[in-house]
Amino acid sequence: MSSHVDTSHIENEGLRQVWSVHDFARRHRLDKEEEKRLLALFGSFATKQELLANAQRPCSFR
Repeated sequence: MSSHVDTSHIENEGLRQVWSVHDFARRHRLDKEEEKRLLALFGSFATKQELLANAQRPCSFR
C-alpha cells in the first residue's frame, strides 16, 4: 500500500547547505590529499550531503 508524502513537511534543509570544501576538510580533519580530491571532484563549494557522502578518512585506531 502506498501513501502520499507532502514534501513541504520534510525537513532536509541541513543537507542542502553549501559549504566551502576547504572549511569542510578542516572541520572534519581531512588530510591535504583528501581535500585536493574533493576540490577536483566538486570545485570550491559543494552541498553538505555531497561532501559527507564522498569524504574518505582512513581509520586512525589501527
